[in-house]
Amino acid sequence: MAGITPPVETRKRAKSEAEYRAAAALLALSPYELAAELPPKLLERHYGLKGSAILLASEFERTLAIEVATGQQLILKLSDRPEAQNSFRFQSTVLRQLEDVSDVQVPRVLDTIDGKGLFADGAVCGYLQTRIGGTPLHALESTEQLLAQVGATLARLGQSLRGVEAPAPDRPVLWQIGTWPWLEELLPYLPAGSMADQVKAALSDYLTHVEPRIGELDWQITHNDPSPHNMFLTDGVIAFIDFGDGSLNPRIQDLAIAAGHFVTDPGKPLGGAAAMIAGFHAVQPLTSLEARLLVRLMRARQSALILINYWRADLFPDEASYIRKNVLRAQTGLAILSALDADAGERAVRSAMNQAA
Repeated sequence: MAGITPPVETRKRAKSEAEYRAAAALLALSPYELAAELPPKLLERHYGLKGSAILLASEFERTLAIEVATGQQLILKLSDRPEAQNSFRFQSTVLRQLEDVSDVQVPRVLDTIDGKGLFADGAVCGYLQTRIGGTPLHALESTEQLLAQVGATLARLGQSLRGVEAPAPDRPVLWQIGTWPWLEELLPYLPAGSMADQVKAALSDYLTHVEPRIGELDWQITHNDPSPHNMFLTDGVIAFIDFGDGSLNPRIQDLAIAAGHFVTDPGKPLGGAAAMIAGFHAVQPLTSLEARLLVRLMRARQSALILINYWRADLFPDEASYIRKNVLRAQTGLAILSALDADAGERAVRSAMNQAA
């Protein structure tokens, strides 16, 4: 298939410094200035729809909530950055290939008047998708039942993504696991104290014990950002939005990310994330190596989130509240998991796996 990255087996590695710099440069760009009258014009020109547009917060692209005359709620993604073309091609292709999967709920990409999934209009490119309803998980109580459901649905999402072929899955994405060996240079953006010490220790542990073995893990396209803001409970089903950071990663990356967001209670196994791991394992059994590395991956991803968001908040102080929306969760979770050594972390994961038996 044209535009598909070489086999995943050739991409199981850390990124080069040049690749890391390219990914970091994209998140150092502020979203382009968007004239208020442009989205409605693009909507009518390319989709034949009339509607209002409200700008939503986003990292790199412009995301707009659209309400058309019929009352239907949609999401319009726009950018004038050349790099966004690959991102939009990836996102829209993945969504298209998931839209008929019965066990996974994601937005549906709408065709343009010309029958295409994407449009280009001068320097601007974009696509239109349906808007997922329901309640984001950050606004819900994190019960064991809900977390087990999230884990099971994450596993089904991963199984569905395993067969997906999409263009540019290895494009520059700072959140992709291959960049993590380079993130230590962002440590000066953290305030001195226990959090910085925990981040430094987690990255050191990752570089020493995990990064040398990531090639042994099963890799595939992953969502790569299943945060409580990107997962919704809608009609009793877990739905996923925002595949913009999707890329090639170890299969358990999405579990490590999602579980890391729900490490909140030091009095519970794995801070409360054990139920999610059990739910995942019941659908997609973890391998011995995945069980061994999972807590270390969770800590490393929590650290990456803290580092990248402190750095970006320094670059864009006016957007700091949005940028740091998940930082407190990551700090809390990292503090809890930092109390576990490697053996204790693996035992806790295996205990969660046994709950699924």
